[in-house]
Amino acid sequence: MLMEYLKVFLTGGIICSIAQVLIDKTKITPARILVLFVSLGVVFTGLGLYQHIVDFGKSGATVPISGFGYSLATGVKEAIDEKGFIGIFTGGVTATSAGIAAAVIFGFLGALIAKPKAK
Repeated sequence: MLMEYLKVFLTGGIICSIAQVLIDKTKITPARILVLFVSLGVVFTGLGLYQHIVDFGKSGATVPISGFGYSLATGVKEAIDEKGFIGIFTGGVTATSAGIAAAVIFGFLGALIAKPKAK
């Protein structure tokens, strides 16, 4: 059990550390780093590499933003198997809809609690 937690922690920590190094040592903006990580998640999933990372690190690999790319690519692959060509357009959204909805709802609730002000 402890070993599983360690694997999850190390996997997520390495992914986040890579992002932090990119922020600190390059002039790449955080928004571009997010796009890069989502894109790499999709590409690595398409190449069959990200599944090995998920098998090792479990939620340490699926929770960071690269895991969103993994979810998109996995959803598309499954939808193509079920629905054919139309799955290219519907699979990613279907696979990630719960996470997107949660982000919108919790963002809204956070805005209600924090009372944000325009700058």
